[in-house]
Amino acid sequence: MQEFISIGVRDPRLLKDDLWHTHVDYEICLQTNSMCFRKKSSCVRRRYSEFVWLRHSLEQNALIMELPKLPPWNPFFSLKNAEQVVQRMKGFQEFLERPFLLSDSRLHLFLQSDLSITRMSRCALGKTKYTVAEAIQRSSSGYVSGLLYKSFLISDAELTP
Repeated sequence: MQEFISIGVRDPRLLKDDLWHTHVDYEICLQTNSMCFRKKSSCVRRRYSEFVWLRHSLEQNALIMELPKLPPWNPFFSLKNAEQVVQRMKGFQEFLERPFLLSDSRLHLFLQSDLSITRMSRCALGKTKYTVAEAIQRSSSGYVSGLLYKSFLISDAELTP
């Protein structure tokens, strides 16, 4: 069977951080039969700032390769503007579909775990009590035979050096 990796960006959701601040996150679903990925099916929610972190992180390893651009940040982005929403999701999907750095653990954590940026960075550097594979396997975001994995919590104590 031929190897495939299918990534979809969908379901934008507006979340209130506090009285004055909101952000939009997107569901990123991965289906694959690639040996590169720990899980063959997973879904996570990510926001624009996490895409920026991922691109910056991948850029550090891509010394001679030009990474695709992210859709531009727009301070007036609105979920009510369907064209803006579609263009941003399309831009995210095009960024993720590029066959770049499949061996980078930060890409795998981004696509297959629900860890924060700080936790993904620390895990990729080996500064946590759990490995990248353990973080992905135990993530609440993965689907196996339609069943959601049990969530596991990583204590904030593990964030200290």
